[in-house]
Amino acid sequence: MNKTKLELPDYHRIALVLQGGGALGSYQAGVYEGLANAGIHPNWVAGISIGALNSAIIAGNAPKDRVQRLHDFWDTICSPAVFAQPWMPAQTHVQHDLLGSPGVPMASMLGDTGQSMFRSMAAMSALMNGQEGFFKPRFMAPGSGTPDQISFYDTTPLIATLEKFADFDRINSGETRVSLGVTNVATGNFVYFDSKTQTLTPKHFVASGSLPPGFAATEIDGEYYWDGGCVSNTPLEYVLGDPQRRDTLVFQVDVWSSQGALPIDILTVTERQKDIQYSSRTRTVTNAVHMMQRMRKVFYETLERIPAAVKAKDPWFDQMARHMLGARYNVIHLIYQNKRAEGHYKDFQFSAESMRQHWQTGLDDMDETIGYAPCLELPAEGENFVTFDIHTHKRTSSTQFRDAPVSDTKTVAKKATGARKAPARQTTARKQVVKKAVTPSSSRTPPRRAPK
Repeated sequence: MNKTKLELPDYHRIALVLQGGGALGSYQAGVYEGLANAGIHPNWVAGISIGALNSAIIAGNAPKDRVQRLHDFWDTICSPAVFAQPWMPAQTHVQHDLLGSPGVPMASMLGDTGQSMFRSMAAMSALMNGQEGFFKPRFMAPGSGTPDQISFYDTTPLIATLEKFADFDRINSGETRVSLGVTNVATGNFVYFDSKTQTLTPKHFVASGSLPPGFAATEIDGEYYWDGGCVSNTPLEYVLGDPQRRDTLVFQVDVWSSQGALPIDILTVTERQKDIQYSSRTRTVTNAVHMMQRMRKVFYETLERIPAAVKAKDPWFDQMARHMLGARYNVIHLIYQNKRAEGHYKDFQFSAESMRQHWQTGLDDMDETIGYAPCLELPAEGENFVTFDIHTHKRTSSTQFRDAPVSDTKTVAKKATGARKAPARQTTARKQVVKKAVTPSSSRTPPRRAPK
């Protein structure tokens, strides 16, 4: 575990952006522990669904208490529902499994098959019994009436859990900005609850995780809201699109990977479909921002060509120049990588063992990121926007999206065509065509008239 404190560049904002993903959200808690160990404390957390719940615990506690409160929260909602014994390899203390063998988990002896079996049992327990302090089966489900009365589970226990582990006065104090993505049931629009503009209550956080048909809509001020993942599962675009542009370091933490193995049966089809649907095309968002930053730079370069005497007469030019290149953004992208034998139920499989595995994976990924300190530097002048993927160690800059200079046109063309030479006959024929095309009309031989 890396506990080296880092001296970051002078970022005005440090944002933690958390995807939705149910039980996979403990990966985000592990990432945050890695940040805290390095002395990095975000001043803006934005989340959807389980990411919103993690945001409540982070923003609702003092920095020194956040990791412990995250542990308390996850230990509560991952309490064993069927069996009291942890059987999976992630356990760090000696236990007895069903066969009475100390320190030898039964799932380990059975390999992937054993892990898959016990994970499916934990998922079935969640479906049948709910999770402690999170949700419970609704009586006479799914019910009817208003949207907040129709679902298979009741999330009322979550209100008390959030109030227990998060201080909502602190959340609304302005110390840490909190943004939550939700879907308006009536309009279908993507909406954000933001502590900068309104007072947040536990119901706002529950609304962000009200994924139908399992969970009912949450009613707030006469409007009904579902999980933000119904429209988009990441609030990255909201953070990057904030009108008050400031130098920003973003830790984008995804729990769904858009890339994965081809499915081989109906169960892996379901798992792959979830991965694709909820990965939210984060790279599509960052690529769009790259292009937007490139357009900003082109606009700025255009302003630079305007004579100084003209710009001096109108303050609009200076205002636009500051707006175009007034901030730099660095997005660090961490993605949970699927483990073997997790299954299509991985997002509602709340066993304590899987929770610890996800948590440790997040901590390891964050430690690896911290170990590559250059990725945290401010983008260089003229770059404005960079992204870094810790899993590929690939860094992408907005300057890579710029058009090639005129002098480099031939080089680009050669790269595009593989620099292959055309056959000699084709080259000769092409020259003849070009020669005919550039011959002045006065020197051409007049066409012969048809005989009368």
